[in-house]
Amino acid sequence: QVQLVESGGGLVQAGGSLRLSCAGSGSIFSINVMAWYRQAPGKQREWVAWITTGGMTKYTDPVKGRFTISRDNAKSTMYLQMNSLKPEDTAVYYCNGLYTKVPWGQGTQVTVSS
Repeated sequence: QVQLVESGGGLVQAGGSLRLSCAGSGSIFSINVMAWYRQAPGKQREWVAWITTGGMTKYTDPVKGRFTISRDNAKSTMYLQMNSLKPEDTAVYYCNGLYTKVPWGQGTQVTVSS
């Protein structure tokens, strides 16, 4: 069964760093474009960053220069390095395909205190 498991979230002070991981079954990482998403309380889920199997990346403007997405296809794992965190980064973070979706995982909570 296709499954995504996000981990690495936590509580951090503004300016701190976290590294999120997304582990998936092998077939998931044949998806060309994988993405990180986040959903803040009372807001819609939005994409944060995406990466192709070839390593091309794109970031939403609020996280440019602070977040770095990477993937290890051999390990079926994707990462999101988050630096210089801000309170507005507080959200539940999810991974999934950008275009080809599979069932959503439970997400990982990131809370940034001011």
